[in-house]
Amino acid sequence: MQSPDSGDSLESGEARPRALALRRFSRNVPAVIGASLLLVLVLVALFADFLSPLDPMAISRERLEAPGNGHFMGTDELGRDVLSRVIHGTRVTLLVGVSAAALGLVIGTTVGAIAGYFGGVLDTIIMRISEMFQIMPNFFVAVLIVALFGSGIGRVIFVIAFLGWPIIARLARAEVLRLKEQQFVEAARAIGLGRFSIISKELVPNAIAPILVQGSLNVAAAILIEAGLGFLGLSDPDAITWGSMLQNAKKYVATAWWTSISPGVAISLAVLSFNAVGDGLNDMLNPQLRGK
Repeated sequence: MQSPDSGDSLESGEARPRALALRRFSRNVPAVIGASLLLVLVLVALFADFLSPLDPMAISRERLEAPGNGHFMGTDELGRDVLSRVIHGTRVTLLVGVSAAALGLVIGTTVGAIAGYFGGVLDTIIMRISEMFQIMPNFFVAVLIVALFGSGIGRVIFVIAFLGWPIIARLARAEVLRLKEQQFVEAARAIGLGRFSIISKELVPNAIAPILVQGSLNVAAAILIEAGLGFLGLSDPDAITWGSMLQNAKKYVATAWWTSISPGVAISLAVLSFNAVGDGLNDMLNPQLRGK
């Protein structure tokens, strides 16, 4: 007969690994700082309309005004408030970065898990295709595709995801190859679970930890690609992006440094934050560190 305290013991046993994982994450100071910065960025993106001191599109006669006099980060060549534009640019940056990484993660995980589970000719074909994508310079391919087919937030997200799935696919494949002969998978086959059910319900959930770590790093890469496209004038012309702000400011680097410093610092902080969080997730989810 089960003791009255057995339920509490079971819950505490399940909670202990989570507590240890969170403790490992909290010990990683850069990861904690990065997570805090990301929380700030998310809040800024959500409440940009309330946090922005001025209309980011409003043109004034106060052109290239230095920081101060009602403009904390100064104004650009059209008299627009730089701080307001940086705040609103956070929305596009996070939208592109997170959406592109998420789409690439879904595509890569699906393709890699199928390749790893079924193997054979299908696995060979998928891996050769992924290798073909990996040897291509992603940024230059993104520039070529956007230049040929037009800019736009949706297109930029799709292009970045399209170029970013191979590394996820190879990671998912490796994890599935490691897991597919484990006893819990054999048990799932024994009770009659279908192949795609085994992949989606058994293999992918157990392989997701390193995939999530790589996904967080892909967000940083997506932000850099989007900023580069914006700097080259290939981002959505109707959207406020940090990259397009840098593109507009390049003529005034010597005379109005604040127009380039502000979006440049914002890009750097966002990229470093996602990289730091990725390192923290790796520490938190690394099975070799469990129990420490």
